Amino acid sequence: MINSKILFQQLTQKVHLPDDVDEIKSILYLLFEKEFGLTRTDILAEKEIPFNDPEKIDSLLQRINDEEPIQYMLGEAEFFGRRFVVNPSVLIPRPETELIIQLAKAEKVLPSSILDIGTGSGCLAITLALEIPKCRVYGLDISEKALAVARTNTKLLRADVHYIHCDILTQTPDLLNLDLIISNPPYVMDKEKEQMSRNVVAFEPALALFVPDSNPLLFYYAIAQKGKQILRPKGVILVEINEQLGNETSHLFQQVGFDTEIISDINGKDRVIRAELR
Repeated sequence: MINSKILFQQLTQKVHLPDDVDEIKSILYLLFEKEFGLTRTDILAEKEIPFNDPEKIDSLLQRINDEEPIQYMLGEAEFFGRRFVVNPSVLIPRPETELIIQLAKAEKVLPSSILDIGTGSGCLAITLALEIPKCRVYGLDISEKALAVARTNTKLLRADVHYIHCDILTQTPDLLNLDLIISNPPYVMDKEKEQMSRNVVAFEPALALFVPDSNPLLFYYAIAQKGKQILRPKGVILVEINEQLGNETSHLFQQVGFDTEIISDINGKDRVIRAELR
């Protein structure tokens, strides 16, 4: 048996990441919860735990020091108060993306039909299916591996989401008169890679992250064009955006036939565009 607080302190000293100590501790708290079933309170209370596999912990520490995301190591991530299965086939859900959920729920008339383009883990589609009862929700992705993860999450969380394998750049889903389209599409320009953390660039799927510098809005153009075909009159699109390209993205939607609003996140960064079909 070993004192959990002492073990936590020992492991904290063995983690060598560019993050500050609070971030390192948050990673280890997640690790202790998964591996030992310990809460932060348990650790602070110095709860005794069996420690029979130090080699496994050493292996996990090496993966942490290699900057592998803790969510992939544990196979799960939290989003809007729920836990989702994740693996390197899908992006790790991020708190800032929850703004799309909040905005969808704040619509004057709650949507009765929603399409999530680039559904990944299914975190947006599943959350809205659970948060808005009786809503018909679809999730679309080009990646079969991502759709497999989304279907797993749908089953685990007992949601009702219909999935479509589709390349939104070249295909149009066979849907009509939707109330709402949501998406967190690829929007990081290739030239921005140098500014990003290794734990993102080296481990998360490039297919879901990056766009060419020469055409950074290609997914928004596709979403706008396809949205015009499959939304009902006055239907709405909510998309997460590159904060550097808010005005350009908004102008693109306006040119296609939408009225737009740029919405900032809690940190004051341009985060989401709400586009309403004229």
